[in-house]
Amino acid sequence: MKTWVKVVLCIVGVIVLLGAVIAIRTATFASKQLPAGAKVSYPIDIDQAAERLSGAIKFQTLFNEDKSKVDYEPFAKQQEYLEKTYPLVYSTLERKVINNYGLLFTWKGSDPQKKPILLLAHQDVVPAPDEGWKYPPFSGTIADGYIWGRGTLDDKCTLLGMLESIEYLIKDGFQPSRTIMLASGFDEEVSGQEGAGKIAQYLKDQGQQFEYITDEGDLIISGVVPGIKAPVALIGTAEKGYLSLELSTEGEGGHSSMPPRQTGPGIIAAAVDKLEKNPFPGKLAGPAAQMFEYLGPEMSPLYKTIFANMWLMGPVIEGQLASVPSTDATMRTTTAPTMLQGSDRENVLPARAWAVVNFRLMPGDTIESVIQREKTVINDPRVTVKIYDEPGANEASPVSGTDTWAFKTFNQTIREVFPEALVSPALVNSASDSSKYIGLSPNILRFLPQRFTGDELAMLHGLNEKISLSNYGEMISFYIQLIKNSCK
Repeated sequence: MKTWVKVVLCIVGVIVLLGAVIAIRTATFASKQLPAGAKVSYPIDIDQAAERLSGAIKFQTLFNEDKSKVDYEPFAKQQEYLEKTYPLVYSTLERKVINNYGLLFTWKGSDPQKKPILLLAHQDVVPAPDEGWKYPPFSGTIADGYIWGRGTLDDKCTLLGMLESIEYLIKDGFQPSRTIMLASGFDEEVSGQEGAGKIAQYLKDQGQQFEYITDEGDLIISGVVPGIKAPVALIGTAEKGYLSLELSTEGEGGHSSMPPRQTGPGIIAAAVDKLEKNPFPGKLAGPAAQMFEYLGPEMSPLYKTIFANMWLMGPVIEGQLASVPSTDATMRTTTAPTMLQGSDRENVLPARAWAVVNFRLMPGDTIESVIQREKTVINDPRVTVKIYDEPGANEASPVSGTDTWAFKTFNQTIREVFPEALVSPALVNSASDSSKYIGLSPNILRFLPQRFTGDELAMLHGLNEKISLSNYGEMISFYIQLIKNSCK
């Protein structure tokens, strides 16, 4: 047989073998979804619940990095409102106030052998301009099937939704077998140090441990995951770390008519340019890879084949994910220059120039490793690199497992309240109060039971923040069912 014929036969054999491997892996790429039964819902008076959330939106609970500028009166007034609005919660649960405005509720369970669970939500919101809103941001207007205002999504809806669920269960005669605790900080949007930080420290001092902790995080999204038409409920099993670095350089300053070869702003600009041109390497691993293990089997045939064979298609997948900022962030520690400062006059050379670069750390990267890497990338002894806001920095969280009672309980609850949704672990790119509670449970799950489309994500911290009455009703049903399932 001629040599070229042998080569062709070998190539054909390899192609056939490769095709067989791809076909077998695709055929055995089995679903990880729990069976979806009949939808679970509760007879909630959503109009009354909406009025109660509307009342909380009216309090402008804004924290500030400069504590001397914080107006604490809205926080105090809001707490008075909550006590009046949820009488059964306040008369049945033990309440402890920590650092003046942090709330810690305890609903004692009947079985002391079961570890308690901890529900988290925060009271503060981000500022909102009056311009550009359909209804004023702190009006709590109920119109067009929505509750409008700052906090309807982040995060008073969660706090009020949890209180609604507990109030409902108490009225219904439910007695938990497992102790249920609810903690609410008041400065999450700044750093969480004064609220969640102090509550978490109190719990650590008490030697408390939890079966699971849940906080805001990922959502139920539609029309975002390629190849999937169904809503996707993402449970954040890990959260990125948070770090801001200040880059600075000192000089003599002077008049701009006699500049040196490279000015202080030029030195800092060059350092920032190096960081942007040398991003952290990307890799599809951890919760991001698990997400496709859970969702891949549910995708259309082409996408299912691709994700069933990540051993072969990995580089292609990573390239596609890297082309979109939101998905690129799931694969790497991100680098984002956010602040630049030189002179305050256009004709004066500054004696000091500086910039701030914000990083969201992937699990596996540490604060120290990021600092050392960026110093190496900058490679300029004139540039000093230090942490910009040390109290606000935190490491990436540990990754919570999916083969646990906690994850399975969340999975089951989602499939009962949102039976059409697919469930998957995921990585949370933003920071939450849950970072303060690391060490209190091996299972920290970050999930906000709200439905979103890709376009609606812009409402978070944006204009016209609102939640539909139907969505809010499902949130309350979710927390009722979660508490019930956690007490089985």
